[in-house]
Amino acid sequence: MKFNRNIGMLLLAIFLIAWGFVTLLGIGGLSAILAILAIAAGIFLILNR
Repeated sequence: MKFNRNIGMLLLAIFLIAWGFVTLLGIGGLSAILAILAIAAGIFLILNR
């Protein structure tokens, strides 16, 4: 199985799944981690990697 995905899209997908679970379950302590993940996904998408 080849893993030639765009890392920005992969981070964005992880962010969206994590944000959905945090919102659904009401976990408040993960906001800093989600913010860092969102920034990393945005940077990689801008760099088109």
